[in-house]
Amino acid sequence: MIHRPIVDRLIVKPPPVFCHLSNRKPKTVSRASSRKSRPESSGSRLERFGPGSDHSESDDEIPHKPREHLPEIADFTTVDINDEKAFDTDLEDKGAGAAPGVSIDLVADFQYLRTAYAIDTNLKFSDNLFAALKTTTAYDPTGRTAYIEGCKKVGVVPASYFLRHMNDPHLSMKHHGLGSQGMRAIAMSLVSNTSVLTLDLSDNWLGHPGGHAVCEMLRDNCFITHLDLSDNKFGLQTAESLSQTLQQNSTLTHVTLSGNDFDDKAAVHFSDAIMNTTKLEYLNLSHNLFGENAGIILGPAIADNSSLKELDLSWNSIRRKGAVAIAQGIKNNVYMKKINLAWNGFGLEGSIAFGDALKGNQVLEELDLTNNRITSEGAVLIGKGVSVNETLTTIRLGRNPMQTAGCYGICAAILRNPNCALKELDFKDILVNKDFDDIFKQVQEQVPDIKMRHGGMEPPKKPRARIHPMVKLTNYIEKNNLRLVDFFNKFDKDGSMSVTYEEFQQGIECAKTALQKLVKSEALKDTGIKLTQEEVQILLSELDSDGDGEINFSEMVSGHTGFQESQQENINVILTATQPRPVTT
Repeated sequence: MIHRPIVDRLIVKPPPVFCHLSNRKPKTVSRASSRKSRPESSGSRLERFGPGSDHSESDDEIPHKPREHLPEIADFTTVDINDEKAFDTDLEDKGAGAAPGVSIDLVADFQYLRTAYAIDTNLKFSDNLFAALKTTTAYDPTGRTAYIEGCKKVGVVPASYFLRHMNDPHLSMKHHGLGSQGMRAIAMSLVSNTSVLTLDLSDNWLGHPGGHAVCEMLRDNCFITHLDLSDNKFGLQTAESLSQTLQQNSTLTHVTLSGNDFDDKAAVHFSDAIMNTTKLEYLNLSHNLFGENAGIILGPAIADNSSLKELDLSWNSIRRKGAVAIAQGIKNNVYMKKINLAWNGFGLEGSIAFGDALKGNQVLEELDLTNNRITSEGAVLIGKGVSVNETLTTIRLGRNPMQTAGCYGICAAILRNPNCALKELDFKDILVNKDFDDIFKQVQEQVPDIKMRHGGMEPPKKPRARIHPMVKLTNYIEKNNLRLVDFFNKFDKDGSMSVTYEEFQQGIECAKTALQKLVKSEALKDTGIKLTQEEVQILLSELDSDGDGEINFSEMVSGHTGFQESQQENINVILTATQPRPVTT
């Protein structure tokens, strides 16, 4: 127990490095104050000695003003803690006309206190310090007095932003770099604060000591309802304290704990909090390290919860059995309205489980399964649950490899459900085709107010490159080991070494019929001469070089040889273009 004020016990010889600057003009305390130059070095040599002085004098001959020493007792009683301009330690720009804050004396006093307190072994960060402050500080509903005393005890400079806004109902202290020590001082102040209802402490790297201080504060504070502690690197040690606080606190309704490196071991503590809390309505555990085991642990807790209306488990690694356990918990929960499970990787097993969960759950309104490795088959399985669900209003399935077939399956499920309540479909970054566009128009006729977003229409498929009929003719000759003369004799029935257009067309048809009899496999039908009427006309016009209406053997040979030579030239051009150029000096 502390019997005397801490400051009264600091009657020690002050360090000689601090000078008393009470005669100087007060200056605003800022984080850049340590970079100020010495008072003796300010101004030019001409200003110090005058225009008629000798500038060649050595530094030893320059008269120095004797330094005054710091008072033996550091006194903070003269500081007005209700002054908005006092303790200006943040980086806010107050303009050129701002009034000056605390003098440099206060900075020296704080540095002196910090050094002395570091030596005092009785003032280590512990619960005794927290309890001592509550017993020695008079009741102050604003918490200003407690904050100043807390800063003195832990040896930190008060934050002016906190002093100016500590009576606001919505207090945001994110990105202030408080650390564990700064958080202890703020927690001491918030114990008796009755104004703050929403507190944002995100991204301050509080660590386990700072998280423990927040939990100690929440045991006594019964006014804060919304708390954001994201990105503070709490880890496993703080998870247990937070779990106990969530179970005991009766005013917190919205808590955000994303980005705090909670893993599967921490999930054990949060499952207790989810199962036993009766006031918490919103819990955000996104951007953590939860894996498959965490899903198995959290699933039964979700099923037994009776207060949560919204749960965010996005950006974790909950897969396979963990995804199935989460889905079973949602199926049996009768209170939850929204759940965000995006960016986890549920895959096919999770899709099957959520299709079944949507069949049994008649309370859930919003489901986010964005980027969960859901394929077309998985989307169809989820659609089976959509086809009977009557409460779901929003489903997000964007950025999944389900393609247009999966989107089509969801729309088909909506058409099978006359009582479907869906108002929003999100297929972000998934390309759809005209078939999906047609079925979605039918969905709009059934549900006129529905809104849908997708990744755009698929580009039209390029038509297949047309194969020249001479290529088909050459392939037929080579595959059947025929000589060109034997192939021509099949068309030349009268042996005149010349065939008409009619004889050539009949020969083509006979070749196709004979090949189909020889090759009975349906898969090999395309290996024969499969020429359309248009291709036959193109072939006849190319082979009949003289245009007399008949094709003789010499024209057949020249046409076949000329086509092969042109093909070889094209191949040579392509090979030449793909070869690397020689390196020049």
